Amino acid sequence: MIDAGDRDSVIGRHQAVAVVDQLGPRRCLVTQQRCDRRGADLGLGIGDIDLLIDLNFNAKTEGYLKILKAIADFDMFWVEIDSYNPAALGFIRRQSPHPISSCETLLGLREFLPYFREQAMDVAIIDAVWNGVWQAMKIAAAADAFEVNIAPHNFYGHLATMMNAHFAAASPNLRIMEVDIDRLPWDEEVFTAVPQFENGHLVVPETLGWGTEPIEEAIRAHPPKVPGGLLHYRQS
Repeated sequence: MIDAGDRDSVIGRHQAVAVVDQLGPRRCLVTQQRCDRRGADLGLGIGDIDLLIDLNFNAKTEGYLKILKAIADFDMFWVEIDSYNPAALGFIRRQSPHPISSCETLLGLREFLPYFREQAMDVAIIDAVWNGVWQAMKIAAAADAFEVNIAPHNFYGHLATMMNAHFAAASPNLRIMEVDIDRLPWDEEVFTAVPQFENGHLVVPETLGWGTEPIEEAIRAHPPKVPGGLLHYRQS
């Protein structure tokens, strides 16, 4: 997904690939930093490239409106915007020439409802890993009642991808699914199975459970080199 901090993102140097999964009219977003490098890996032609931009919390209402005006001539798949104020985000959406996605940081149905009532986004991004798939299904059902599509927030690893694949397959209002394809060299060693892509399509696993399990012995063979993660990043 395009990073708002990248000066080149506006001209599309960093792009994202959208592919259709095996279940029909459902789409899977594959994060991609170099479309010329990764597109060939997935067997996708340039015609399958969609342009997205993630602005995150990097502006206020005025700033978002200026950015949307500046990119009005681009054919954007969506513009992702996070705002603490549902009414402000609804106002932005009504001024936007592009579809708006949001809410990847929200937890629980109660936090989503004010955004649904304000019709603040075209696509609600749901983090099923932090919310739990059971709670994510409740949020997706509420989004469906408000005529809003959903997209799983999935920038994690293989287990999260399998969890989100099941969540996505069970959601009738699925728009796309994010998959991070920039992996570690030994990533496949720490899971019993890895996501499979066939002709650019993410295959939903048919095995029991989520379709993969972490291998604890293999994980211990790759300990963290320095303290990090959400609990430590402010100290670095």
